[in-house]
Amino acid sequence: MTAADRPTIDLDSQAWWSAVQHGELMLNTCRSCGQASLYVRPFCPQCWSEDVDLSPATGRARLYTWSVVYQNAAPFDTRTPYVLAMVDLEEGPRLMTVVQDCRFEDLRADLSLALAFRTDEDGFVVPVFHPVTD
Repeated sequence: MTAADRPTIDLDSQAWWSAVQHGELMLNTCRSCGQASLYVRPFCPQCWSEDVDLSPATGRARLYTWSVVYQNAAPFDTRTPYVLAMVDLEEGPRLMTVVQDCRFEDLRADLSLALAFRTDEDGFVVPVFHPVTD
């Protein structure tokens, strides 16, 4: 991933991406209603309170849905095939991510997942998930 291919980091998401670069996944947490949310924004999407702050996620999730990507037209992503997924974080929010270290035939709804971080060739860190091994 090159700098031009990275997500747009704006004033609202800067602290979130900074935490990710240091190996921590954060959630927007409302001090008024207690709801956790993603993506980071200066208000709570549940009660509209502006009394929100970042708090660490547990890193536990469940697989909601996924797609195995075998071919990608994006010139920067040559890691095919890969699993693009939506995961439900333990705290409630849903996150689009990648599932790694899992055979495609082992994927199933509600699969227990754990947070990991992938460091790309240019040093940029992104959150990914892998199956929980007992």
